[in-house]
Amino acid sequence: MPTELLLATQNPGKLAEMRVLVAELPFRVLGPRDVGIGDAPEETGTTFMENAILKARHYASRSGRLTVADDSGLSVDALGGGPGLYSSRFGGEGATDAERNRLLLERLSGVPEAQRGARFTSAVAVAKDGAILFQAEESVEGRIADALRGPNGFGYDPLFFYPPFGRTFGEVPHEEKDRVSHRGKAFARLRRYLETLA
Repeated sequence: MPTELLLATQNPGKLAEMRVLVAELPFRVLGPRDVGIGDAPEETGTTFMENAILKARHYASRSGRLTVADDSGLSVDALGGGPGLYSSRFGGEGATDAERNRLLLERLSGVPEAQRGARFTSAVAVAKDGAILFQAEESVEGRIADALRGPNGFGYDPLFFYPPFGRTFGEVPHEEKDRVSHRGKAFARLRRYLETLA
């Protein structure tokens, strides 16, 4: 029977994307709800990596399984690097993607294109039995569009304009986005590590 691999996120959009990024590896891939975990740890780290490690350890200890956790966020130059670590809580606990995107557009109202630089960062950690076995961090540079564009992806993707594509991450198929995105690059490194365990 294949080894079980737990993807440590309660975010349905992120869980779906993570499942695609580890597809075809010889593991039985599970989400937290598959193993009866309905809560998430408080993210008290001061960096994306600290939060990824914190989540990986939490879910690994709760489940007893090999666990992959990602902490990621959007840092916008005109907001002094915000929302950054608070990307998922931007607009308050329970805010929807639509509400967070609307708030971001409001905060950047009147900010010229040249000052709308932004980056996505993804930190990935793997834990088992209290030990951190692997970690990687990647980012991708772009800027915040002046309006939502495209139905694809989740979170801030429809606002994240990637100049080499001339489109937002919301306007491109996930395969295209995954080749260049923060999470796609971090998970490419993760896959190489997981292949050594198979």
